[in-house]
Amino acid sequence: MKKIFALILAILMVASLAACGTTTDATADEAKVYTIVSDNAFAPFESYDSETGEYVGIDMDIMAAVAEDQGFEYNMMNVGFDPALAKVQAGQADAVIAGMTITDERKEIFDFSEGYFEDGQVMVVAKDSDIDSLDDLAGKVVATKNGTMGAEYANSNKDQYGYTTKAFEGSNEQYQAIINGNCDACFEDYTVIGDAIKNGVELKTVGEKINPSFYGFAVKKGQNAELIEMFNAGLANIKANGKYDEILAKYGM
Repeated sequence: MKKIFALILAILMVASLAACGTTTDATADEAKVYTIVSDNAFAPFESYDSETGEYVGIDMDIMAAVAEDQGFEYNMMNVGFDPALAKVQAGQADAVIAGMTITDERKEIFDFSEGYFEDGQVMVVAKDSDIDSLDDLAGKVVATKNGTMGAEYANSNKDQYGYTTKAFEGSNEQYQAIINGNCDACFEDYTVIGDAIKNGVELKTVGEKINPSFYGFAVKKGQNAELIEMFNAGLANIKANGKYDEILAKYGM
């Protein structure tokens, strides 16, 4: 009887060790799923498609193409531009792709990929406005979108040109403020406002493109270096195989 009990105990111990080994191996082999954050209203780079219930745009398609090329998985969270940057800085997300201009100031906080799209800002006014230069903004109110290059440009020039600024969370909110007459102008990315006007927003642009520069994919400084390496490699590959051009053409670029 003692021999039978010892045999049963030995079998149970072997089975237990085997099970533990299987669990450990599965955990070790489990691939990381990255959390990527983005803006929620910045067409044609990201916008909500009410028909499909999904976010679409250049950034969304580039991210999907790069991940497929490099063989990694990710979850996308479209939270708005300022909240997206804050989540990466707080370690609540691994990276951000949101039409984010690469600047020396931002490089102090983020590590960037190679630039994936070149754009710049332009002045935007109501369709019937007689404003045609910075000098005409004296005494006016300029709308800004928190955390953007357009906001930085507007705030850095307001004392020189004698206007005040009013902050908004999103591009659509600042557009509506101008249309409603609550603000007189804003500075928006050239491609983005061009897409909005093409799709019926009652605004117009004034003057030339300001501060042309590149958008970049970014991680918190000193973290997720492998993700930047994969993005750069994937971006180079989709440019070489024509996928990048297909994405831009899809959105009229």
